[in-house]
Amino acid sequence: MNRRNLYIGVALAILSITACKPSLDEFTPSAGTKADFSKYIAIGNSLSAGFADGGLYLDGQKVAFPLLISEQLQKVGGGEFKSPFFSEEQSNGSGYIRLKALVNGQPVTEQVTDKLAYRSASPKLLTKFTDPINNLGVPGMRMDMAFAPGIGTAAGNMYFERLLPEGTPPTMDYYTYSTTQNHTFFTFSLGNNDALGWATNGGVVKINPITGKVDPTTVLTEVSTFTGLLNKYVTELTKEKQKGVLATIPDVTAVPYFTTVTRQALLAAVNAASTTKVTDIYIATKTGPRAATDQDFFVLPFSSAGLLGVPNENKIPYGLHPLNPVADQYVLDTKEAAEVVARVNDFNNAIKSVAASKGLAVADVNAFLTAVKNGIRIDGLSVSAKYITGNGFSLDGIHLTPIGNALMANVFIEAINKTYGAQVPRLNISDYRGVKLP
Repeated sequence: MNRRNLYIGVALAILSITACKPSLDEFTPSAGTKADFSKYIAIGNSLSAGFADGGLYLDGQKVAFPLLISEQLQKVGGGEFKSPFFSEEQSNGSGYIRLKALVNGQPVTEQVTDKLAYRSASPKLLTKFTDPINNLGVPGMRMDMAFAPGIGTAAGNMYFERLLPEGTPPTMDYYTYSTTQNHTFFTFSLGNNDALGWATNGGVVKINPITGKVDPTTVLTEVSTFTGLLNKYVTELTKEKQKGVLATIPDVTAVPYFTTVTRQALLAAVNAASTTKVTDIYIATKTGPRAATDQDFFVLPFSSAGLLGVPNENKIPYGLHPLNPVADQYVLDTKEAAEVVARVNDFNNAIKSVAASKGLAVADVNAFLTAVKNGIRIDGLSVSAKYITGNGFSLDGIHLTPIGNALMANVFIEAINKTYGAQVPRLNISDYRGVKLP
């Protein structure tokens, strides 16, 4: 054998050996043996439903994180997953906001009002969708309200009312509806609104000025109530040994709704239009007005309210004097922020505890979105909690973009793989978009 043939023979031998040797990074999709994905249901609120940009509409529904999870589960033998999609003719659903332009770097949005899906204007009711579904996410749903009789009536939650057939008993509650679906696997993502509703209203409970009734969506749920209802819910969902994933609740102060409008930005805007330097923004608190600090959170809607600096009948400019402070509803102050963060931590301890007792997976959404707040890079994309440019959050500053939903789905998939010995493939984040630009 000449030298050239010797080299070729050695090279072929090496290639043959290498081809037979498994790669350390080899990934073979598998459902494992610890969970049954044949009928997966998603229980949750607006995040599960695909709500985005301040509304529920078809494009958002099509990238809801439970649907993205189901597509990956189907790659390992999971069953069909149906969603209550709006029709193409009514694809804009409840309506939503879209980005119209960027003027001097500032977003200009507009409300989408065509191709809506309302069948009644008063009370507002959406076109019914009563076929069997797997994505049971209902915008606005809370842990406490899930057990409330009448939540699915015309006087209750219009998103839940949409899913119930005509003739459904008025006493039907979301808990009963969602636990009688003959599921084999579930994701559970309730509890955000038990803290978020209070926080987005600046730590204020809304009271109807005419009836004097409390708006239950703005109440901060007690820990004992939350824990008791959570345990009842999960016990029912697992009574036939079903497996699932419980999601922790995000730190509400980590989202753009609370981090975009800062004290410094407000002062800069005021001073740009003033000949006299302004050094303080005054806010109303439960103990009286005071100068805002960088630890107070102004809510996103305040930026477009057009109130700052506007004088009242006594010619005192709004927010620039303690006698005309920014209303409490526009600010989650330091004490209120600490209270809601502590409450969310208590909720999450309850979630982790019941998951451990039932042998269920935990998707730590709280930890993940905290990391996103500080900025991450994944699949070649940068994602953060920056408004619009951060890629993760939609125009309402709370709900997710398609990129955000894909990231969320991967958090659940990683929990499934870790807990149930499965190898469900993750999504490639670069396949999805952030905020849709004009």
